[in-house]
This record gives sequence, structure tokens and C-alpha cells, in this order.
Amino acid sequence: MLIQCPECELQVSDKAVSCPHCGYPIKTAVEETVKSSKKNAKRRRLPNGFGRITEIKNRNLRRPFRAMVTVGKTSTGQPIGKPLKPVSYFSTYNEAYAALVEYNKNPYDLDEDLTVKEIYEKWFPEFMKTKNESYGRSIVAAWHYCSSVYDMRFKDIRSRHIKGCMEEGTFEYKGETRKPSPTTKHRIKSIFNLMGDYALEHEIVTVNYARSFNVSKEIQEAIENERVEHMPFSVQEMCKLWKNYDMPYVDVLLVQCYSGWRPQELLNLKIENVDLTNWIFVGGMKTKAGINRPVPIHTKIRPLVQRLYNEAKCIGSEYLVNCREPAYIKNDYRMSYDKYKTRFKNLIRALDLNPSHRPHDGREHFITEAKKYKVDEYAIKYMVGHSINDITEKVYTKREFSWLQTEIEKIR
Repeated sequence: MLIQCPECELQVSDKAVSCPHCGYPIKTAVEETVKSSKKNAKRRRLPNGFGRITEIKNRNLRRPFRAMVTVGKTSTGQPIGKPLKPVSYFSTYNEAYAALVEYNKNPYDLDEDLTVKEIYEKWFPEFMKTKNESYGRSIVAAWHYCSSVYDMRFKDIRSRHIKGCMEEGTFEYKGETRKPSPTTKHRIKSIFNLMGDYALEHEIVTVNYARSFNVSKEIQEAIENERVEHMPFSVQEMCKLWKNYDMPYVDVLLVQCYSGWRPQELLNLKIENVDLTNWIFVGGMKTKAGINRPVPIHTKIRPLVQRLYNEAKCIGSEYLVNCREPAYIKNDYRMSYDKYKTRFKNLIRALDLNPSHRPHDGREHFITEAKKYKVDEYAIKYMVGHSINDITEKVYTKREFSWLQTEIEKIR
């Protein structure tokens, strides 16, 4: 390899004993450079309170560098350390150092005396990173009934306190004192299960008392009685919907009935994922099989999809389904599930349809009709985002999109 002579700055081989141009001793210069670089590579001393890194020697370890964080001081002023979580051992010093740097940007060791409310405020945002808004709202609603323990230290919480929230918790809403429903009681138990796991992970508690008992049989039975089965729309109801397709949001429901989207999936569809040339929309959520799945646009609903698409373009929205009321269009045209649920109920009432219908029933209707008209079982699963367990179909069978288009058109 050619290097530059320090003396005459001409090129010379790094293997040469001296520079052929000026006679400068090259070998000595190279050795000095190596020594200098090694000296500069010396490990930097960690700042006080930053933590410490220890190399465990005389043992054949793949990760010999242990990172410790400082969590306090003894009465004599000596630092108290404990292993970095969730990983304490690293292959190199630099990896351990980088982990300590990341930890000190946002230390995740928590005070042992944090209250229940403070734990909730730390746990909830972290938990919601992988959950949808609808689920988050159900947690917030159940959390309102736990106000009696907000100010307790979390490490003092016992099973009786959690059961007290479930059985005796109240929530004041518009002058009305509400008691938790069986479903809400179950959600309260789930909240404390998860917060207890969080506190256990951060060593605030040694036992998760929420998991020391199960929801009572009475609550489970009451939840089953509360649960309303999804139902498809009858022939007469579908006739009413088609006769009134110009009514606000009837077209949205009809699109769902001929495509099988979950309500939230349909509301999250972006126009960039709606192909009006090949008549495909791509979307989905919830499961691996459901995310980013292509669904053919049935010929029956193509004019409705085209209209929704044009409306979105007109108001400058990136979503296919939007609020149509002028006040919303001016300020916030985004259609949330709660907004759609209200409009869905109004639509059902206005057309005198079965009042037991819920926003999910369009998906139920699609699956029912698909089976009625002998649509291939795997085609149905592909379109609605259900997992396929058959290895031959899932792994070894490659389907063309035209096959899905043919299958969906079986629905009359």
C-alpha cells in the first residue's frame, strides 16, 4: 500500500525501510502512527453516575462486558449499581458503552414509591404504541372507575384493592354516577394485570397481585349475556340500502358489504391504495394475514368507490371515507370509528333496519354471502384477512390476483 512520506510528501510503499526520495525512515514513522492510534483508542473514563462497564475475565463468555447502571448511593457515598435491563452483557466494550449512553438519555429505572396513577401514566403510552385507538378508548373508560386507588403507592396494591375497583368503583358522568358493567370489570382486571407486569419488570414490586385471582364466573357469564352476535343484512334490508344509496354513508356500508373490510380498516383506507384502473384496494390491520391485503372491488360497488374517491380528492383528503357534514369538512374531515358508529346508528334508525345491527355487520354480511354463492374458502380468507393454516395452500400454492377477482364476482 502506498503512503505519503512525512518529510517530502511523496508516495512511498509502507513496506519500505526509508523513503527512496529523501531517505526519511518510513518503518519508524509507521510504528509511531500505530502506537499513537492505539493510545487514542484507549477506553474513555465513564462520567460519575453514568454507570460502569466490567470485563469478566478468565471465563469463556461470548459477551464478557457487563454494563451496570447507578441507582443510588450508600451512606458512605459509594455508588449502588445494578445490571442494565433488559440486556446486561455485551460482546464488546463499545456495545456496552452505547447501551449505557442510550439508557442515560432516558433512564427507565423507576422510583419504587410511584403511585398507581403515575405507573398508569408511564405504562399507558408505551402500551398503546402497538394498539389501535378503539382499544385505547376502552382502557381509558375503565380506568375512570379506579380513582379510589390513584394515589396509593403501587407497591402497596393488593388483590382486595383491585376487586374493590371492579365491584365498587364509580364514575361521575354528566351528573350521573355510573357503576362498571361486567365488560368494564373485566377490562379493569386486565389493566392491573398489565400495569403489574410493567411494575414487576421495573422491579417496583416483587409480586403481581392482579394475576393472583381470576375474574369470577358471574362476571364471565354476564359478559356472555351482554355479547350480541353479528348478523348479516336481510334481502329486504339490502334492497332498502340500494334504493337509498344516495343517502349519506349508505354507500360506505354497501362498500363494506361487498368487500368484507372491518369498519376501522375501511375508514383507514387511503386513496393512494385505491387503484381505479385495476379495481383493487389494499389495506387491513389487526393480524399478519390482515395487514396490506389486496381486495378486488366488486363491479356492483365500483360507482360508489369512484364517488368516494372523487369526494376525497375534492376536499384534499388522503382517506377514501370522510365526514360529509360541512362543519367537519371545513375543520376535520377525518372519519374516526366513533364518528362512523354514530352515523351508522342514525342510518339504521332512518331506514328502519334491525336496531341490533352494528358497524361490524357489513363484514359479517360479506362472509355470509360469499359462502352462500360458493366462493372458494381460501379466497374468502385471503380477502377478509383470516389466517390460513393449511400448509399446502399457505406455502406452496401461489394465487394470481385474477383468481380473487373471479371469486368475488360470484357474489350477486
